[in-house]
Amino acid sequence: MKVDLFDFHLPEELIAQTPLEERTKSRLMVLNKKTGELAHETFGNITNYLKPGDCLVLNDTRVLPARLFGEKEDTGAKIEVLLLKQVEGDTWETLVKPAKRVKEGSTISFGNGILQAECVGTSDHGGRLLQFKYEGIFYEVLEQLGEMPLPPYIKEQLDDKERYQTVYAKERGSAAAPTAGLHFTEDLLEEIKAKGVHIAFITLHVGLGTFRPVSVDDINEHEMHAEFYQMSEGTARLLNEVRENGGKIISVGTTSTRTLETIATANKGKFVSENGWTSIFIYPGYEFKGIDGMITNFHLPKSTLIMLISALAGRDHVLHAYQTAVEERYRFFSFGDAMLII
Repeated sequence: MKVDLFDFHLPEELIAQTPLEERTKSRLMVLNKKTGELAHETFGNITNYLKPGDCLVLNDTRVLPARLFGEKEDTGAKIEVLLLKQVEGDTWETLVKPAKRVKEGSTISFGNGILQAECVGTSDHGGRLLQFKYEGIFYEVLEQLGEMPLPPYIKEQLDDKERYQTVYAKERGSAAAPTAGLHFTEDLLEEIKAKGVHIAFITLHVGLGTFRPVSVDDINEHEMHAEFYQMSEGTARLLNEVRENGGKIISVGTTSTRTLETIATANKGKFVSENGWTSIFIYPGYEFKGIDGMITNFHLPKSTLIMLISALAGRDHVLHAYQTAVEERYRFFSFGDAMLII
C-alpha cells in the first residue's frame, strides 16, 4: 500500500499556531465510520454523542519541558537537546542539534552549569545517549531550564506551558502531548461522568515516533519507534466490564488507541494490567480489537496517524472528511480542532 494514498492538500494557514483561549470551544467534526456521514459541532457538546455505559479512555502522560539549550564546554558551541526517553538512571536518549558537534565524551553545560551532560553513546536514527549531572531533583531542574518541545510546524511561542498539557496529565515522560485530550476541561469531564459515561486512564509516553515522518514509498516498509505504555488493574477491569455490558470503548487520541490495541491484540480481545513497549503500526486492513470509536485531532498528510484513523473509518471516508475540513476552514494539528469517529 502506497503512502501517497494518504496525501491531501492542506493550506498552511489552517495549521493552528496557538491554542484557543477556552479548550472546549474547538470545533468538532463527527464522522460516522460506517456511512461516512458528517456532522459539525463544538467540542463542548461531545456529551451528546456519548451514551451511559460507554467509556472514554484518556492518556494521562505528562509532557516534560524536554527542550534544553546549552553550550559545549570545550568550544562554547550552541547545542539544542530534546529528551526522548529515560534509558536508565540519569542516562537519556536524546535528539541533539547539531548532532555532528556532539561525539562520545563531549560535555554540554546548561544554565551556567546548573545541569551538565556527557555524551556516552549513540542510538538509532542519529540520537545521542546523554548522562546528566546535577544537584537536587532532576525534574525540578528540568522545570527550571527546559522549554516545551512544541512540534516544528508551530512557529509561535507558548505563553502558558500548561496549555500543552491535558488537564489530567500526571505521569511524567512524554516528548509530545497526546493532543486529542487538550480539548477537555475538568468541568466537561464531570459532565460526561454525570451522564453515566465511564472515564478510564492509561499511560503511553509519546516518543521519537512523533518526530519521524514516513520516508518510504510503501507503508509495509515503515518502522514505528517503540513507546512505553502501562495499564492498571482497575482500568483493565473497567474496560472488560464495559465490553461485557455492551458499552462502547472510545479512545481519546491515537496514543490511547495504540495502547488499547496492543493489549487487546496480545490477549484475545481482553484487557489486562501490564506495561511494556509498543511499536504497533495500524493502517487499513487492520482489524480493531480494543476500541469502538475515537476522538482525534486533524493530522499531517501521509502520516502514520491519518493511516490509523483510515483503518478505523475507511480511507475514502477519512479523505472526504479532511477535504470537508479544509473547505470549512477547520484548524489542524496539535492546537487545532477535533474529530469524533463513531
